[in-house]
Amino acid sequence: MKFDTPATTNPIDQLKIVGKPTNRIDGPLKTTGTAPYAYERHDVATNQAYGFVVGSAIAKGRIASMNLDVAKAAPGVIAIVTADNAGKLTKGDFNTAKLLGGPEIDHYHQAVALVVAESFEQARAAASLVRIEYTRGKGAYDLSAALGTAIKPKASFGTEADTSVGNFAAAFAEAPVQIDARYTTPDHSHAMMEPHASIAAWEGDKLTLWTSNQMIAWSVGDMAKTLSIPKENVRIDSPYIGGGFGGKLFNRADALLAALGAKAAGRPVKVALSRPLMINNTTHRPATIQRIRLGATADGKLTAIGHESWSGDLPGGGPETAVAQTRLLYAGENRMTAMRLAVLDLPEGNAMRAPGEAPGLMALEIAVDELAEKLNMDPIAFRVLNDTQVDPEKPSRPFSQRQLNKCLQTGADKFGWAKRNPKPGLTRDGRWLVGMGVAAAFRNNMNGPSAARVRLDKSGIVTVETDMTDIGTGTYTIIAQTAAEMMGLPLDKIVVKLGDSAFPVSAGSGGQWGANSSTAGVYAACVKLREAVAQKLGFNAADAVFAGGKVKAGRRSAALADAAKDGELVAEDNMEYGDLAEKYQQSTFGAHFAEVAVDAATGEIRVRRMLAVCAAGRILNPKAARSQVIGAMTMGAGSALMEELAVDKRFGFFVNHDLAGYEVPVHADIPHQEVIFLDEADPTTSPMKAKGVGELGICGVAAAIANAAYNATGIRIRNYPITLDKLLDKLPDIA
Repeated sequence: MKFDTPATTNPIDQLKIVGKPTNRIDGPLKTTGTAPYAYERHDVATNQAYGFVVGSAIAKGRIASMNLDVAKAAPGVIAIVTADNAGKLTKGDFNTAKLLGGPEIDHYHQAVALVVAESFEQARAAASLVRIEYTRGKGAYDLSAALGTAIKPKASFGTEADTSVGNFAAAFAEAPVQIDARYTTPDHSHAMMEPHASIAAWEGDKLTLWTSNQMIAWSVGDMAKTLSIPKENVRIDSPYIGGGFGGKLFNRADALLAALGAKAAGRPVKVALSRPLMINNTTHRPATIQRIRLGATADGKLTAIGHESWSGDLPGGGPETAVAQTRLLYAGENRMTAMRLAVLDLPEGNAMRAPGEAPGLMALEIAVDELAEKLNMDPIAFRVLNDTQVDPEKPSRPFSQRQLNKCLQTGADKFGWAKRNPKPGLTRDGRWLVGMGVAAAFRNNMNGPSAARVRLDKSGIVTVETDMTDIGTGTYTIIAQTAAEMMGLPLDKIVVKLGDSAFPVSAGSGGQWGANSSTAGVYAACVKLREAVAQKLGFNAADAVFAGGKVKAGRRSAALADAAKDGELVAEDNMEYGDLAEKYQQSTFGAHFAEVAVDAATGEIRVRRMLAVCAAGRILNPKAARSQVIGAMTMGAGSALMEELAVDKRFGFFVNHDLAGYEVPVHADIPHQEVIFLDEADPTTSPMKAKGVGELGICGVAAAIANAAYNATGIRIRNYPITLDKLLDKLPDIA
């Protein structure tokens, strides 16, 4: 099915089930510990052995020698896989570094061996007996020191390195009010709860991987390419994923080494990465250095917008696209954005929740506040004044919907913004300095082709099959809601099967495109099933109404199950979008508000309350969507106040590579959170009229907290995270 115009009659618009706050249908499995995550799938293959990954002890150089004799003789050892005996491996399309290193080493903790044994403990013990001598090479590990050699990168996911409209340099020079500041964001870890884990089994020349992966079709293609086998010989199964945030978009060392280990051992092998390997072996959000220049007239109109960003990655990698939102968020006739990429020998930088916009807004939305203060304008009024309803770089292309101003104004009313003292450092609660902050939220809406298969059996059960994944977002539930709405059934008559490459190819989970895209694919398949049911029962499909388990037209009525009494009915279709993205700029918008308190003596920062107002099309399940947003707000608070991978710039690795050293928010760090969804439906996005929301929720959060900390203390911090040591010597004396 091709979606290019709004549907005139759409069963989804009944909103009997879609759009309702619905409990997660996978909730009971997860709360009882019976949801089958990758490493726990003991029943999928018998006689499973255990693999333990050996990671490189250097970041750059070569393996001079590797002695496996003692490890091979250790109790329980079945096989040891290295680059020397793994056979020819081709780097996949989505891997910057090789997943199995040697003799050349690309980064610290790059996998260099897998020890396979009868038990996990035996494999781990034997892995410690592998003796490797290295020749250390000279690497680059410091982004700030590498700026002089940074290059203009190729387009990354359709995002060009540079854009220019008008004459930025002249307009900025002439602007009566200016801001020119540098901001930095550190390297971040995804830090999801479930580790990267896989079980692999071979049956002849066919491979099955039970793994934790967000994008099934990508995984199949890359695994087939890496192993030089046909795609049809690879099956990926990933029904439950314990968090991904982009860190499981692509195959990682666990998947490849499980496959190689199973081949070498002649039996199924399971591999999970330890936390240090997750942080240094897989991917992370790269650090950025950003320069933002804004120029405005005395009455607050932006006339010049310039945003430059530097980030680093391994050779062949891509940039952190931190300027992406600046190209679309505010009006201004003269604009310039640029990205530069430094080659660093740190672990691979890649997608993490809202790549580009999350770190980009951490800088841009502080700069906007700084300029508003120079203008003596309320920061919300300044943002509202500089709104645009068209793409500022392509004015002929309107936004399909844009309610940023309503998000800001709604949030201001709800949060009590009028009570904020615009003069920083003057509001006190005992020894606490109290402040409020705001930031705009922005994240593009991206639709992808997505397919599904639906089956109706004689008992009236509809089963949905698609390789779409659920990374903890509620996919099972919104797909069930879609099928139930379309087929006129209650939720308990819908069965959803996900994450198997044997099913039709979906958009997958990532970029907040999953919900709208995958449900649109289910919608398309259900349209075909409705047509088949109507034909079987002798109805005109255009006139048939599906409700209450029945099909009705005029005075006739029949049970839906009757259509399958002679055999199961099966329908399959996909949703494609043609040139919609060229006609409209589809984006999601929001506003984040935060109140923080800073201890005037110690500099301790506590977030007291948070509010997000989101405009993201039709909200398919408000309960699940709220969970997505408050989770994103929590990640944003971590980015603002504590999260930072510490780089050893001598030896090239992340020092705090576990959850003891890499701090993430805990319950005590997070206050009351409130989420408001604007009532909107965007008919240009899909038949569902929805957009993504899971990444919008993190965009702007850190800046809102940073702006609140400034309002509380009068101390402007431009280098994240905002830790107490950056405040302590600047705090006012306690009165």
